[in-house]
Amino acid sequence: MTKAKSSASHQKVNPELDTPTDLSQEGVDKISAAMNTILADTFALYLKTKNFHWHVSGRHFRDYHLLLDEQSEQIFGTTDEIAERVRKIGGTTVRSIGQIAKLQTLDDNDESYVPPREMLRELMNDNKKVVAAMRKAHDVCDKYEDVATASLLENFIDAAERRTWFLFEASRQEGDNAA
Repeated sequence: MTKAKSSASHQKVNPELDTPTDLSQEGVDKISAAMNTILADTFALYLKTKNFHWHVSGRHFRDYHLLLDEQSEQIFGTTDEIAERVRKIGGTTVRSIGQIAKLQTLDDNDESYVPPREMLRELMNDNKKVVAAMRKAHDVCDKYEDVATASLLENFIDAAERRTWFLFEASRQEGDNAA
């Protein structure tokens, strides 16, 4: 379920924050909107990954705990690059948890207990959703000839696909042959 959208990029930019760019204003607005949604989802994915890291249990506890810690650090590490890229092109970015909640498309998980395999599968599917959003944002970047943002997205897509692969493999049960 997608939450109502409001975009930080469509606010009038304070002249003190106006960043020069050769991109059209339409391009800045569309790219910023796409990247802000990705940023909101990145924060949501980070927190969900940390949540599962803190609450994982069972016989594979150590492996899953370490995997989720590693992945959460990687996810969080992308937030600054995404936000700074929006600013570099003259857009504005998220300013609060409330704004993140309005923009995010990933569902939160507030359950008191989630079985470990379900945690991994949920994170795998969330990473796949983020990849799909990044591919769409890449198309927007291509349309407005923003090669730098497109390049950043390419690296983040690769990293998210790696996380997806690891989560898939870690969540397989003996005898599993398919996703």
